[in-house]
Amino acid sequence: MADFFNDFWHYYVAVITILSIAGCAILLWSQSKFKVKLDADGKPQQTTGHVWDEDLTELNTPMPRWWIILFWLSILFAAGYLVMYPGLGAWRGTLGWDQVSEYQAELKQAKAEYGPLFEQYKKLDLKAVAADPQAHAIGERLFLTYCSQCHGSDARGSKGFPNLADNDWLHGGEPDVIKTTIMNGRTGMMPPMGAALGSDKDVESVAHYVRSLSGLSADPIKVAFGKPKFATCVACHGAEGKGNTMLGAPNLADKTWLYGGSVETVMETIRKGRTNTMPAFGDFLGEEKVHVLAAYVWSLSNPTAPATVNVTKATAAK
Repeated sequence: MADFFNDFWHYYVAVITILSIAGCAILLWSQSKFKVKLDADGKPQQTTGHVWDEDLTELNTPMPRWWIILFWLSILFAAGYLVMYPGLGAWRGTLGWDQVSEYQAELKQAKAEYGPLFEQYKKLDLKAVAADPQAHAIGERLFLTYCSQCHGSDARGSKGFPNLADNDWLHGGEPDVIKTTIMNGRTGMMPPMGAALGSDKDVESVAHYVRSLSGLSADPIKVAFGKPKFATCVACHGAEGKGNTMLGAPNLADKTWLYGGSVETVMETIRKGRTNTMPAFGDFLGEEKVHVLAAYVWSLSNPTAPATVNVTKATAAK
């Protein structure tokens, strides 16, 4: 993308746009000046002289005058628009309008209108916010706008994207932890362990042992060989394979698999490792919106009975 941030592309876009409009004008002018040829009797020829399939004749019929006028008006409109508004590369137009300024103005207006509501929710405990129907509805809209692309509209995720509607959490499912995750993002990395384990047979044995921890079918002989090799993984996943929320190391003893639990998939994970990134939304959304969003996400795996919260009184009590 860095290749597009230099002056060349400004002139490239501007020149192509101007030449395109000028070309349309020249073509229209040339066709408007075209004169119909006269035949031997001095009368206008009704055809262009082109004939196909013996009797299919191309008539010499000019465009209607109103159609030509509309084309000229379109060209004039395009020229005026490009003078006043952006469209010629980096040219901002005589009116100085740009999408960034309009977007910032909309954000400022939205903040003035909804900011006090978010500010009041921010002063409440996350569990109290999760129980409030209005906050829940706001959090759902935020989730569908910013999170559903990865986690799905039902928050159940997909391969490589965690299910937020269950109780399996890499870093812990407490409300404050969820808020921290949304604010700052997360980067999870499983290093490639193929070289450390040795041969591909050792990787396969460890994969069978890992599957056995969660009760999946596994070859008992390969499980026996894989158990001592699993010592290489104990530093992150623990001796029992139950993971470590401080490191974000997943629990291998449950039936939740982020990429799938087949022998081939587990072997691929061990051999090549995995890297996942959860982007940070703190700077983009602000803490007030993240507070409401975190409460909604927490409620997905901790359903609570709706309880209307009087935000004004709760704030005053603080």
